[in-house]
Amino acid sequence: MRILGLDYGSKTVGVAVSDPTGLIATGLEIIRRDREDKLRKTYARIEELIVEYSVDYIVLGCPLNMDDSEGDRVVKTYAFKEALERRTGLRVELMDERLSTVEADELMNEARIAGKERKKYVDKIAATFILQWYLDELKAKG
Repeated sequence: MRILGLDYGSKTVGVAVSDPTGLIATGLEIIRRDREDKLRKTYARIEELIVEYSVDYIVLGCPLNMDDSEGDRVVKTYAFKEALERRTGLRVELMDERLSTVEADELMNEARIAGKERKKYVDKIAATFILQWYLDELKAKG
């Protein structure tokens, strides 16, 4: 069983995929777009990855505020989730993504990735954290 992990942002989508055993998340890529509302190519690329990796379902990061409230990004994430489910026919699970970017930044600090180079990796790393947290939660539930 393979799961696709997504970190949905205003102009990027970080992408990760699980290994076939569902234990390890690996970052794949960052899908970029010029404008937030231009999603056709983003959906098309996600559909290609679903086929390429034989994905069973998707985990999408949900950007709740630290006080558990839902802001504008959460509303946009729900809309993205619904569109993904319609387009792909796959189930899309939401995963709390709070602190995923902080974790990604810490990892890049440890790897001494600085400045402009960080933008090349941050969303892919955040997607990897989101998916790995989900996989760990699944494993803990048994």
